[in-house]
Amino acid sequence: MDTERAKTKYDRLSKDEAALLIIDHQSGLFQLVHDQNPTVFASNVCALANVAKAFKLPVVVTTSKEDGPNGPLMPDLRERLTNAKIVRREGEINAWDNPEFVKAVKKTGRKQLIIAGITTDVCVAFATLSALEAGYKVYVVTDASGSLCISSSIGALMRMVHAGACPMSWFAVASELLRDWRDDEGGSFKKLMTEHVPNYKHLIDSYEAKKQED
Repeated sequence: MDTERAKTKYDRLSKDEAALLIIDHQSGLFQLVHDQNPTVFASNVCALANVAKAFKLPVVVTTSKEDGPNGPLMPDLRERLTNAKIVRREGEINAWDNPEFVKAVKKTGRKQLIIAGITTDVCVAFATLSALEAGYKVYVVTDASGSLCISSSIGALMRMVHAGACPMSWFAVASELLRDWRDDEGGSFKKLMTEHVPNYKHLIDSYEAKKQED
């Protein structure tokens, strides 16, 4: 068993090979998320969008039945993803069943797909399983995806992991894309951390204050 584990390939995210898929982060569907604190969840979703901007990842956004109770894309995402391709699905629950969505994903030219959405057990799981079947490597951002309850999310994650998906947090995604602190020349990673990780902001404030004293 140990030998088998040692042979497992570490497919780490690359800013040159990854694309972000945002699935059904809509104002109406947001109300269905009960496995996370709403404020923290909203911040995590925005953090993931900012990660895509910081590393210049191609982004494909899709929504379902915007003219119904699902509602429009979350306003905070609209502000951050102004250049993203948006595919508005009329009926398909599994985004991968929509030819325009699949075409947009293929057009990115990337084989690593970072996926987040609402809900984890439906919109995220179905698209993830389909993308894996199509030969993509899929990284599911668990803290930027939400479901009706924790047990729904756990079951869905087990199903996706069993199929070959890799669960990650937005912070892990950002860190793996950066790889080396010395590459954060513009300070975009530091900005991400201070904006979305309160404890890290306090750490930086303390550090800056100490520097001024010295």
